[in-house]
Amino acid sequence: MRGGRVCFNRGAGFALPVSAAFIVTVALLGLAREKARFPVLLLDRFFPGWGWLEILLLGFYAAWVGQKMMDPERVPAVRRRIWGLFSVVFFLQLLGGLAGVEVLLMTGDLHLPVPAVILAGPIYRGGGFFMLILFALTLVLVGPAWCSHLCYIGSWDDITSRLKKRKPAELPGWVRNGRWIILGLVAATALLLRLFGVPGGIAAALGGAFGIFGVGIMVLVSRTFGVMVHCIAYCPLGLVSNLLGKISPWRIRIRRDCTRCGACMRTCRYGALQAADFERGQPGLTCTLCGDCLKSCRQESISYHFPGVGAEAARRAFQVLVVSLHAVYMGIARM
Repeated sequence: MRGGRVCFNRGAGFALPVSAAFIVTVALLGLAREKARFPVLLLDRFFPGWGWLEILLLGFYAAWVGQKMMDPERVPAVRRRIWGLFSVVFFLQLLGGLAGVEVLLMTGDLHLPVPAVILAGPIYRGGGFFMLILFALTLVLVGPAWCSHLCYIGSWDDITSRLKKRKPAELPGWVRNGRWIILGLVAATALLLRLFGVPGGIAAALGGAFGIFGVGIMVLVSRTFGVMVHCIAYCPLGLVSNLLGKISPWRIRIRRDCTRCGACMRTCRYGALQAADFERGQPGLTCTLCGDCLKSCRQESISYHFPGVGAEAARRAFQVLVVSLHAVYMGIARM
C-alpha cells in the first residue's frame, strides 16, 4: 500500500498530461479501428469484437509511460527502453508471421522490415500505403521524432552507438550528404524495377541486401564513432523524416545564454549539435527531437519549443503526443 501511495503521489502533479496520453491513445486507436478495411488490432483478429479491450489496455500503458516521461531526468533512459520494447514486439510478430502465423502480419503478406522499404515498397508495388500513411501522420504530429521513438530498427543503431563509452565523433560533411544520393537511388531503383516488371523476389533480395548492409554499418561504424551513422548518414527514410518533419511546429531551441560547455554535444548521438548550431540557436538537420540534450544541459538553455506555449508546457505536450504514438504503434505497426 505504501509503495502504491508513493507511486501515485509522485505522478499526482502530472494528472493532466497523463490523462491526455490515455485519451489521445484511445482516440487514435479507435479511429484506426473504425476506418480500417480489415482488423488492425490483434485482439480483434483472435477474438472478433474485443478490440476495444486492447485499446483500453494500450491507453493505460500510455498513461503509465507518460507519467515516467514527465520527469526530464528520466526521459533518456525511459525513451530508450520503450523504443527497444517496441522493436522487440515488432520483430516477435514478424518472426511469428515467418513461422506461419499469418494473423500476426498486417495484411497476411510478408514485407521486408527495412525502413527504406516503407518508401520504396509503394513505389515498386503501386500500393500498400498503410505504413507510409502511418509514417506521414507521425511527421505531422511530432516531426522527425519518428526516428528517435518509433522506428523499429533505429533502436539498434542507438544501442550500437553506445557500446563504446566515448564522446560522439563529428562525421565529415560528405558522409551526411551521402543520404541525398542514397534517397535518390532507392526511389529510382524502385521505380525502374516496377517499370521493367522485375519479379518481386529480385526486388525483395535487393531490399534485403540494403537492410543487411545497414545493420553492418550499425555494428561496425556506429559502434566505432559513437554516432548513429546508419540513421543520420545511410537511412533514406531518416532524411525524409528530417526534411518533411519541418511541417510539424515542434522544435528544440538553444537560448542565447548558452555557455557552450559542450555537455549536450557529448550526449547527442544524432550529430545534431555542432558549433555552428549554437550560433543559429537550434540543432542541425539531423535532430530527431529525442530530448536527451535537455537533461545534459545544467543551465537549462535547451528546451522544446511550440509557438505561443511556454517551454515546460511544450515539453509535456510533446511527450504526451510521442508517448501516445508509441502506444498506437505498439498496437498497429506490423509488417
